[in-house]
Amino acid sequence: MAKQNKAYKFRLYPTEEQALVIRKTFGCVRFVYNKMLGERKETYENLKKDKEALRKAKHPTPAKYKKEFKWLKEVDSLALANAQLNLEKVYKAFYRGNAKFPKFKSKRYKQSYTTNVVNGNVRLLEGHIKLPKLKIVKIKQHREIPSEYKIKSCTISMTSSGKFYISILTEYEKDIESKEIEKVVGLDFAMDGLFVDSESGKKANYPRFNRQNLDKIAFEHRRLSRKKKGSSNWNKQRIRIAKIQEKVANQRKNFLHHKSKELVSNFDAIVIEDLDMKGMSQALKFGKSVADNGWGMFTSFLQYKLKDQGKQLIKIDKWFPSSKTCSNCGSVKEIKLSERTYQCACGLTLDRDYNSALNIKLEGIRLLATT
Repeated sequence: MAKQNKAYKFRLYPTEEQALVIRKTFGCVRFVYNKMLGERKETYENLKKDKEALRKAKHPTPAKYKKEFKWLKEVDSLALANAQLNLEKVYKAFYRGNAKFPKFKSKRYKQSYTTNVVNGNVRLLEGHIKLPKLKIVKIKQHREIPSEYKIKSCTISMTSSGKFYISILTEYEKDIESKEIEKVVGLDFAMDGLFVDSESGKKANYPRFNRQNLDKIAFEHRRLSRKKKGSSNWNKQRIRIAKIQEKVANQRKNFLHHKSKELVSNFDAIVIEDLDMKGMSQALKFGKSVADNGWGMFTSFLQYKLKDQGKQLIKIDKWFPSSKTCSNCGSVKEIKLSERTYQCACGLTLDRDYNSALNIKLEGIRLLATT
């Protein structure tokens, strides 16, 4: 039996005292991270020409700062230890050339910390959860975690509007058998509808939640600009804007979860193009539309849901001429972005995106056959 991981996210309702401890932990984690990064940065600058000395150099730990800064003992020690592990990961990625040099965390950085399960310090109760330093915290557990799932760690976070959430990482054993591929669908990315599928030729009818709320967000931002920064009224208005943006994000995530679940339930393999969404948004100046669609989030949902059922997500090369190729005869011709209908000399007349989706599916089937 292979070990698998699954995370469950729930809303937390801490008391004022517990919320204060959580905020204090956020600050301490950020403080320790920045202190360790400062020392490691100094070591790197002094020894970067001597790789052997740099490799053997001793690095600071959270315990070093507890003697000088007594208030660090007031928060969860495991949260501070995880700050050290996170810094180690970033440094390793930098040394491998996969990331830039680590940056210091500011107060605007995502407010969160992670604690590990040790000797029963985390335990789910009826409508509550036991956490280190916080004791019993009220939780809205809208989904049941199977009894055979073992809790490994918990990440507590706070949104811009001041809401608290907990992400519970679990571990379980399950052998995932590869499913025989019978039903395949190709998805062509659509700027105004998320995707067009190869089976019906219809768009996903994505509601574009951000576009729907642009005027409202702009109005609230104008109200914010007229208030004194840092004042009580300014902060209330900031929270009002944050709540609108969080609602948009939640609507988007909910839609993408339902749509990805529907596809995974109906097909054994899903074929998409391996698109560079950042490059596309910059080159075509479609930044808002690309961000509103959440294509990256959608593909990650497809990935883990398919994997859990032994199914496959196939990504074809982003340079594959899906929109230029005739899905009937295979001939390739140039087509302008403004042309919404694909017409071929063989007699095929088809919606441009539908034709692309069919080509993506055919290329996916070809790749499946070769592997």
